[in-house]
Amino acid sequence: MMRIIFMGTPDFAVASLKALIESGEQVVAVVTVPDKPAGRGQKIHESAVKIFAQQHHIPVLQPVKLRDESFLNELRSYQADLQVVVAFRMLPEVVWNMPKFGTINVHASLLPQYRGAAPINHAIINGEKESGVTTFLLQHEIDTGNILLSKKVTIKDTDNAGDLHDKLMAAGAETLLQTIQQLQAGNLQPKPQEVIVTHEPLKHAPKIFKEDCKINWDQPTETVYNFIRGLSPYPAAFTLLNERVLKIYDAKKETVHTPTVPGTLTTDKKTFLKIATQDGYLLIADLQLEGKKRMHVVDFLKGYRF
Repeated sequence: MMRIIFMGTPDFAVASLKALIESGEQVVAVVTVPDKPAGRGQKIHESAVKIFAQQHHIPVLQPVKLRDESFLNELRSYQADLQVVVAFRMLPEVVWNMPKFGTINVHASLLPQYRGAAPINHAIINGEKESGVTTFLLQHEIDTGNILLSKKVTIKDTDNAGDLHDKLMAAGAETLLQTIQQLQAGNLQPKPQEVIVTHEPLKHAPKIFKEDCKINWDQPTETVYNFIRGLSPYPAAFTLLNERVLKIYDAKKETVHTPTVPGTLTTDKKTFLKIATQDGYLLIADLQLEGKKRMHVVDFLKGYRF
């Protein structure tokens, strides 16, 4: 049995750590981000991975700098055979090259497609019908290492980024477990990404910033619809309503087109609110006005004065 060090931060990573522990794998330590103040009260926030690890009495390392010599010495002291990274941060070579079997990363896309920090969001924004997870060995260039295993997942037309996140979280845990089991059995032959045939140009998944989330209504209905669900529930697509930010979490397509200026808002002030696109409308279903809580459109219309 291998000695494994697990590195991760959010809930997405917890599913994989949980799978390793429940399968009987020997997780000797966990590496996660330092605690930090968050929210209005600036209460100290601990990562989901740290909380889960402590519940299972696994030592937790929280380095500020990954090249710090004291951290590297502590990492070496666990004499790990393998390191696993799920939704953590970029590692220096001195870290990922430390164990005998290297470091495995679980990535939320079918590599080599959607390399980068936000593969889930970008897959839906681009209207993909399929995504998946890939396990691969870390090397110098981000998300370019030799592939070990992959698993496909279907994207429904109604799935948002949260739905796909949950599907890939489960698929990632399952695929990681299979990867480690086959690695221990000597049944895996790492495959360079360059030899994988893809019939489409490579699509990338860079980090998404707030300014990237503003809706451009002067686009086809399908494009705007995919943009909204690709950013829902987080960080959320937005538009402006009387100079206030209006986040939109869910909408329905209405493709019946009447000549209207894109961005024009239409409402009966009781049951519906729709905004014109290039070739139709989007009926807003779930939204949040700046300074207010998230709510269904009917509840919003009861209280908003146009």
